Amino acid sequence: MKTQDMNRDWIATASTLNKALPYLQRYAGATVVIKLGGHAMGSDEAMEEFARDVVLMRHVGVNPVIVHGGGPMINAKLDALQIKSEFVHGKRVTDAATMEVVEMVLSGLVNKRIVQAINRQGGRAVGLSGKDGALITCTQTHPELGFVGTPDVVNPRLLRDLAEKEYIPVIAPLGAGHAGETFNINGDTAAGAVAAALKADRLLLLTDVAGVKNAQGDVLTELSATQIREMTAQGTIAGGMIPKTETALDALQGGVRAAVILDGRAPNACLLELFTEHGAGSIIRAD
Repeated sequence: MKTQDMNRDWIATASTLNKALPYLQRYAGATVVIKLGGHAMGSDEAMEEFARDVVLMRHVGVNPVIVHGGGPMINAKLDALQIKSEFVHGKRVTDAATMEVVEMVLSGLVNKRIVQAINRQGGRAVGLSGKDGALITCTQTHPELGFVGTPDVVNPRLLRDLAEKEYIPVIAPLGAGHAGETFNINGDTAAGAVAAALKADRLLLLTDVAGVKNAQGDVLTELSATQIREMTAQGTIAGGMIPKTETALDALQGGVRAAVILDGRAPNACLLELFTEHGAGSIIRAD
């Protein structure tokens, strides 16, 4: 009986690979920017699974670029160091002491954890921040928020050079100011800016929700930019979903073909979105 079950499993696997062929061909040579949110990183097992998915994407000809967050890890380190945070309109004020912790956690702890996970699976990941190679130049978002930056110029040359040599960039969302300051960038914003600079085929925003929901709570699998704006105006899209959909719209306007908001905690979320007919999460396209 066990042998029969195993045979059925292998047949199902072979059938899945067979059905994936058109999508493998479709994305060969495509650039896919993946925003890996702090909440979506999960356990070590989840990280290893995500790393395998990324390495598989690279092996079938996709050029993945990872931009990560790290909010929960930053909060934990600030608490451990007893550094109190101030908030303005719900946004953290990043003073000099906080900025040091942010850079330490994002460029050190979180970035290298992702890099090591990908390399353990046979990939060739390289850890970067937006400060490296003049990748992301920022302007200060608002004086009240301190060292929080908004991407002003993104130089994709370094990322293209790495892709040509089959390296996988893993980018911490930090940037340099025009006067050499270090700025903390919202991870979604950084990912959208990188995707636009690369004219990426897909921007995948991995988060802790299944996608964009309608007023009844159902996940909508396909949306236009106009629908997103209408749902936001109606209040259907609210709270933390607003900056994600705004990032998606900005990326589309910048030349990204489509953006997808999906649950990064779901097993093989990226592969399901790219290489299956039903996809995963909510795909947003320009009108």
